[in-house]
Amino acid sequence: MDASDIRNAVKRKYAEAARSATSGERSCCGTSCGSDNAITSHLYAPEQMADVPETALRASLGCGNPSALAQLRAGEIVLDLGSGGGIDVLLSAKRVGPTGKAYGLDMTEEMLRLARDNQRQAGVTNAEFLQGEMENIPLPDKSVDVIISNCVINLSADKDRVLSEAFRVLRPGGRFAVSDVVSRGEIPDEIRRNLELWTGCIAGALDESDYLGKLQAAGFVDASIEPTRVYGDGRFFGAFVRARKPLT
Repeated sequence: MDASDIRNAVKRKYAEAARSATSGERSCCGTSCGSDNAITSHLYAPEQMADVPETALRASLGCGNPSALAQLRAGEIVLDLGSGGGIDVLLSAKRVGPTGKAYGLDMTEEMLRLARDNQRQAGVTNAEFLQGEMENIPLPDKSVDVIISNCVINLSADKDRVLSEAFRVLRPGGRFAVSDVVSRGEIPDEIRRNLELWTGCIAGALDESDYLGKLQAAGFVDASIEPTRVYGDGRFFGAFVRARKPLT
């Protein structure tokens, strides 16, 4: 199993999730779905859900609510890595207001079509969805104020590259504020080598100490990991991961 195997499996899974959302089915991050799925359920407040189309909610495969936790301010430029059906982009666009902008980046054509349809339905004009990979972000250096992401960085086989790219496009003083699945303790090789568990947001999860180390290596400061939801025996947990690009 190599990086291309993981990328292709992720694209297949999320293309199917987009088709399911369009046909009226609920998607989830994890190996099983249901109204009480441990990873994806009950993440958004009712007033937030009222602000986005139902298909955006059905396509959400997140493990947190980064647009709320990131404390976005009016006028900021936000980038969502792995934006899927667009829910966090649409919510972020509302928070930054007409003087700000929210970008969504996704590599899956089906998700991009769904996100753009959701944007039209929601009447959001200060958002833009880009096709590409988070290992090669198609934006200039120092062009965004905040990077968010929702249970997506764990899906990359090259997290060092993702964090390096995030650092590149952030302006000095910019904020990294993502929700992600994080691990604690040794993860057996049979889990790490399981493609289904990669696409289920488990096998690619970084250990919390490794995550902090990679953020530091990329150049970030003030990095922290705050558990938000613990799964099963506590080996994996949803977390809010914060860091900052230095001013100089």
